[in-house]
Amino acid sequence: MTSRTVTLLDVARAAGVSKSTVSDALQGSGRVAEATRDRVRAVAEELGYRPNSAARRLRRASTGAVGLHLPATATRLDYYMNLAFGAVERAQEDGLDMVLLAPSGASGGRIASRVDGLLVIDPEAGDSAVPGLLDAGVPVVTGERYLGPAPGPSGAVVCDNAASLTALLDHVTERGARRPALLAPSGSSAWATALRATARSWGQAHGVAVALRTVPFAATPAEAEETTRALLTADPAVDAVICAPDGSAPGVLRAAAALGRAIGHDVGHEAGRPGGSGGADGGRAGSGADGGGAGARLLVAACVDGPATRNAAPPVTAVDLRPAAYGRACAELLCDILADRAAPDTVRRHAWSLETRASTGPA
Repeated sequence: MTSRTVTLLDVARAAGVSKSTVSDALQGSGRVAEATRDRVRAVAEELGYRPNSAARRLRRASTGAVGLHLPATATRLDYYMNLAFGAVERAQEDGLDMVLLAPSGASGGRIASRVDGLLVIDPEAGDSAVPGLLDAGVPVVTGERYLGPAPGPSGAVVCDNAASLTALLDHVTERGARRPALLAPSGSSAWATALRATARSWGQAHGVAVALRTVPFAATPAEAEETTRALLTADPAVDAVICAPDGSAPGVLRAAAALGRAIGHDVGHEAGRPGGSGGADGGRAGSGADGGGAGARLLVAACVDGPATRNAAPPVTAVDLRPAAYGRACAELLCDILADRAAPDTVRRHAWSLETRASTGPA
């Protein structure tokens, strides 16, 4: 095709059907055979057809905008800013503006009059604004599942957070750690809940008591430093610390340095024997590499990758949640539901990757 806009008529001609059949097939309405519907959608995708957003707004008396609700702590976290940029970019591709909603903003009814749909990211079961947003009368897509009471969202994009933490725990164990710890986020989001539950279940499955310390959902480096220092002082056998909150890893590194703990390398090799940092029973006796005192190696990892982990000294092993792509995926699902390209209650998966760096040994 040329650079001109592809129309319904173009799709109809290429698919060998009428214009009304194309319209019904793409909107999921009318009596269109499933094979015809699939062929029309395939042709539309091949030609690069996009619905006329202006005409669609006129037909539906819509606003041409969607809302974005982020956690109250989002403004200072790199993860959510990247997610928001990805969502805005994808919404604009469907001709939709993005409205950033205040964390404790207008009621669901008022918001519904301003937007065609809503994105609600990391909804907390305890967030008083979320039930009103879910019951606003417009399609709602959540980033991660909502664990609160009904009503539920129209769709969701989820990560396997249990698998990502399991990968981190397996990784530090493979690098020699025998007494891992997790700085787990507080709160009732699906992410925070999954991390705390996974730490316990992984420990039970491996016969290892994961030292669990709860920190704020958006813990600062200073808060992570204070918690880590108290943890390592009370339990010197801890030989790996995984911190969950975005941007908090430098605080863990500072606490380790203050206590004379060296970062990285293989803990078991450093001790000269497998599991040289206290063993599965979490023994606290001794000092140095074998007992977990000053000079003993400490592995450090994070549940959220970002500038703070990539630019740390040493760089910190972390889970890359690909926030910009995640924001795009959330906005894409909402756009698809609004355009009848996806059914309500659709759940899509978002992939993550483990980025190994010097904080846990050779990358």
